Amino acid sequence: LDIKVQRLKNRLDNYGEINPMAVQAYDEMKERFETITSQRDDILQAKENLLETIKEIEDTATAQFLEAFDKARLYFIDVFRSLFTADDTCDLILLEPDNPLESKIEIVAKPKGKRPQSISQLSGGEKTLTATALLFALYLLKPAPFCIFDEVDAPLDDANIEKFNRIIKKFSQDSQFIIVTHNKQTMAAVDTIYGCLLYTSPS
Repeated sequence: LDIKVQRLKNRLDNYGEINPMAVQAYDEMKERFETITSQRDDILQAKENLLETIKEIEDTATAQFLEAFDKARLYFIDVFRSLFTADDTCDLILLEPDNPLESKIEIVAKPKGKRPQSISQLSGGEKTLTATALLFALYLLKPAPFCIFDEVDAPLDDANIEKFNRIIKKFSQDSQFIIVTHNKQTMAAVDTIYGCLLYTSPS
């Protein structure tokens, strides 16, 4: 027993002097810890709320995009076939349907009698009509009071010029079209012509 008492006494001596400020220091550290913990919890909660908001926005944006895309796709098919023929193949395809907001869009355009692997294999006129069909598909999605075309009919032959003018006439019932052109057929098809002369001084 004496040995045990002596051992405990030695341990107490080894502790050194008692710090009278220890309790105050502990309280200060505890208060600081609780403040930091509370701030951490607030940040984690804010992060969770932000992630929920981002997901909600993405879900809404995805739903609206898919709805608009489906409408634009149907408009594109309808306008494309009105510019070419009813038997022609065309489509708009999401290459990453599981990630529509980041997905690239493939434009399929295969006029009757042709099987191009890509749009780059179409003729200049066919590319122009395909682009026109896509523009009008977007126009139908959200019609605008004014549309401006700058020499889009330049690559078209006479037969395709007629198709182009016919569809312009059709949509001009709801919007006004301003067309910059040098084509006589297009000039003859419009309601009003504005011309200009350019003068250059001799060098």
